[in-house]
Amino acid sequence: MARMSDQPARWSQAIVYTDMWADPDDDPRNSEGPSPEGELATLQDYLTNYRMTLRMKCAGLDAEQLARRSVPPSTMSLLGLVRHLAEVERDWQNWISDGAPLPKLYGERDADFNGVVAEQTAVDAAYSDLEREQAATDAALAGHPDLGARVGKDGIVVRELMVHRVEEYARHCGHADLLRECVDGRVGQ
Repeated sequence: MARMSDQPARWSQAIVYTDMWADPDDDPRNSEGPSPEGELATLQDYLTNYRMTLRMKCAGLDAEQLARRSVPPSTMSLLGLVRHLAEVERDWQNWISDGAPLPKLYGERDADFNGVVAEQTAVDAAYSDLEREQAATDAALAGHPDLGARVGKDGIVVRELMVHRVEEYARHCGHADLLRECVDGRVGQ
């Protein structure tokens, strides 16, 4: 049985901030200048930062590490989170649209997590899916800059959708913190 002292030391690029992913001066999410003006710009800024955070938490891992279910008995993996968020982005497009719903990317319920395989082609496909679906959702919402407008068959308010997007990424970035730490000891901020 391993003793606590046998556990690997936490790894970080930071020297001064030993428990952080990156020195705050080098963190790409930290921007100089004034904060965004207005509610829409603020929501978009938070969403951009959480999207970047997810990528940072997955960076530097191989296909096996990304696909690893590192917190048993959970079926979550970092690759599963990437696939799940691609699926969620696609579903948000269905909320915005008045047309027929787009089909699921990965098939049946929970296939985004359960269908993960440790192959580089699967990793590349998941990132491609995520980028494509993010761009499509962003484009669909760009046509609705009024946060109070109602869209889609169910008349969801754009503000509710935007807040839900931020919440979804924030929650899963928290999951990614734990998953990544169990894979290689790297911790986030």
